[in-house]
Amino acid sequence: MQSYDQLFNLRGSAYDRAMRRFPDARKEEFNQAIERARLIAGMRVADVPAGGGYLARYLPAGCEWLGHEPCGSFHAHEGQRDGANSALPSVPLLPLPWSDDSIDVALSIAGIHHLEDKCAFFQELWRVVKPTGRVVISDVSVNSPVAAFLDGFVGDHNSTGHEGVFISESTVEELNQCGWRILSSEVVRFHWCFDTGENMAAFCHDLFDVRAASIEETAHAIGEQLGVDCLPGNRRGMRWELMTVVAEKS
Repeated sequence: MQSYDQLFNLRGSAYDRAMRRFPDARKEEFNQAIERARLIAGMRVADVPAGGGYLARYLPAGCEWLGHEPCGSFHAHEGQRDGANSALPSVPLLPLPWSDDSIDVALSIAGIHHLEDKCAFFQELWRVVKPTGRVVISDVSVNSPVAAFLDGFVGDHNSTGHEGVFISESTVEELNQCGWRILSSEVVRFHWCFDTGENMAAFCHDLFDVRAASIEETAHAIGEQLGVDCLPGNRRGMRWELMTVVAEKS
């Protein structure tokens, strides 16, 4: 399988374009992780891998956001370029760029299903998080509708393919073996929210860099494989779910 860096150096710009066009589409996803992090003003909050820094706008007032993203392609947009026509350079994911025991809470949302070796990542989080600090891992779980959609429709029609190393109870055990005390582990269901079904399909078309299917075909796959609900205000909600694990450095 391709690594996180290989995948998003190729399609990070398309992902970033979708997130900046529809910045609140994944609000419920970010908020469910933040809620479980129990953040308060003054905390230093690590976001890794951070993509284009989308989580930052949802943090409570007074928190310090510290993002680390290995792929410069996420930042290939106006105001964050290295030179006139190039994205910022890529950097290694590990080691993490923070000193020992310097982070209050670390969050990792929907990124580590692209990592085969998750233990090395969990050990680095252990190094940088303060004693009694928390980590919140929220990602796609094995045998879920989301996993099937990503490895199926997305993998068959996007620019890079998709072969996820999705998380499970064995991932929770890996965290525990790396020294983390597990506080909770649950599948959280929510919506990606849009004003129209057309916007929903356009968002996914860009986010996943779908090239071998039309926006209409993308909309059909979403309806058939994930499901769409009518929300208050005549909005459309695309069903999504992640397994969210909360652990403490004890």
